[in-house]
Amino acid sequence: MSASSASASARSASQPTSWPTVDARQVHAMLSDGQELAFLDVREEGVFHAAHPLFVVSAPFSHLEMRLADLVPRRDTRMVLMDAEGEGLSERAAERMAEWGYSHVAVLKGGLQAWRDAGLQVFSGIYVPSKAFGEFVEHSYGTPSIDAQELKTWISEGRDMVILDSRPYSEFHNYSLPGGINCPGAELVHRVFDLVERESTTVVVNCAGRTRGIIGAQSLINAGLRNPVVCVRNGTQGWHLSGETMASGSKAVAPPPTLEGLNQAIEASQRVAKRFGVREIDAARLRELQAQAGERTLYLFDVRTPEEYEAGHIPGARTAPGGQLVQSTDHYVGTRSARIVLCDDNGVRARMTASWLIQLGWTDVFVLQGGLSACGQALEKGPEVPTHLPVEAGSSVRKLGVLDVQQKLKSGEAVVVDLSSSLRFRDGHISGAWFAVRSRLANAISQLPAHKLLVLTSLDGKFAEIAATDAQAVSPVPVAVLQGGNAAWTAAGLTLEPGLTQMTTSTDDVWYSPYDHVDRTKAMNAYLSWEIGLVEQMEREDGALFQYFASEPA
Repeated sequence: MSASSASASARSASQPTSWPTVDARQVHAMLSDGQELAFLDVREEGVFHAAHPLFVVSAPFSHLEMRLADLVPRRDTRMVLMDAEGEGLSERAAERMAEWGYSHVAVLKGGLQAWRDAGLQVFSGIYVPSKAFGEFVEHSYGTPSIDAQELKTWISEGRDMVILDSRPYSEFHNYSLPGGINCPGAELVHRVFDLVERESTTVVVNCAGRTRGIIGAQSLINAGLRNPVVCVRNGTQGWHLSGETMASGSKAVAPPPTLEGLNQAIEASQRVAKRFGVREIDAARLRELQAQAGERTLYLFDVRTPEEYEAGHIPGARTAPGGQLVQSTDHYVGTRSARIVLCDDNGVRARMTASWLIQLGWTDVFVLQGGLSACGQALEKGPEVPTHLPVEAGSSVRKLGVLDVQQKLKSGEAVVVDLSSSLRFRDGHISGAWFAVRSRLANAISQLPAHKLLVLTSLDGKFAEIAATDAQAVSPVPVAVLQGGNAAWTAAGLTLEPGLTQMTTSTDDVWYSPYDHVDRTKAMNAYLSWEIGLVEQMEREDGALFQYFASEPA
């Protein structure tokens, strides 16, 4: 018996073979009972994108080791897992979670199909609560907008304006509107007061589509900026669909605020905090919440830029730039009704982000008073290190160098299976490699030609190592991993070939943005129609928790 088979036998002796089940109506009620709940969809991200309940969180089985501990940090959190239609993926995930100490796991009986059969709504897309919230904000607060053609006219007329792109720098650098300046989400109020010398200057906010542009523009309006503010309807996608050319490679970034600009931003954020009921806590209270984290889930987020986070952050804080936290809350927070504490250096970005989370329906959101200096301890430096749960394969899997794998491929002894995402595989893979998805390895291996050795690879080889035990459990031949993965292959001067060839499964492992599709125009039109249509669908959803705050009297 192999080590992996022995391990599986040991697990079956100590772990239950079946798991508690709850029906769809019970789960729907649990979502609004005020208690903590991690409702997780363990199907692959692309499958999740096609159809899922509104408030379920994507936690693909293939990536549980890398994502689960940060998504659901408390091990006795009430959890419900969902798959398609009782195909057993939830049970596989539950067994794995039990090994990691998660003790309160149940399975949605009948999966997604049962949810449909119960007459409950199903949504498509990713980050749907945040996307729907953006549409809610525009309709509720009347956020002003202009279309691409009007913006083009303004540019040609030389209108007095500044175009601020509210996306992260990496997205902005890839493609942006001509003349745009990068100023991500929570940075808008933080930096805008130094970007407009005159109150007559129009501030134009854009993103890739709709949500971050709407939220960004409304942030400036909520902050009381005296300048005219508009968002670009449909963002860079609308610009592309209008036949205009986007800029590429721009490095224009809004500078950090001056002392005068910062003082204005602080005053503005304090007004926003008062209007939306943002609560602040001191370091002593944070320590109390941290001490209670075994009984009540706590997320501590640093909402500054990633570069600032790396330069120094409070120990234990995770990086979650404010705009992205609002745009994709369920990417960071897997436990509903948890506590969230936000920190920065001066309160502006934390208050602005908190104001939006409150409107999104999160009730226990706090800002750390005094920011980075509040805790009175040395700051940690460096990028965030995600919490990885233990992997059975570890260092025991056989690792082969590039030359060994190349030789075994030429001799026909080995077959290479690439576990990178289908997007990465499409961009480039080892010639002759087969594409597979980790959660479907048994089916993938059954499709391979005769071979004596199965070699796994991935972008840098690390994910392949994590998946090795799963492969060993279903492979009739020995399993090895390409050390360093595809990166090592190219570093050795060998080439990768593009294309979706030798696919063992469909490309539904990850979400394809409109920019990832061959027919971008068709994909963009479909995406924008979907996003706009969320308002109508949300009106039919029971228990939606978005909050509207009337404007303060003038």
